[in-house]
Amino acid sequence: MLHWIIIFIGIAVIAGLLGFRGIARASFGIAEVLIFILVILIVVGVAAVLATGVV
Repeated sequence: MLHWIIIFIGIAVIAGLLGFRGIARASFGIAEVLIFILVILIVVGVAAVLATGVV
């Protein structure tokens, strides 16, 4: 998932530099959603590990 976040941020930067602001906004929006999902998955995973006591 981190790989896709980096790709979409790269597309946003390149599109922004070339003047394609609509594509840049959309690509950054997708990256933002993926970051949010990644953070939720990390929090749920850490909570599951702490709840089960498997460390």
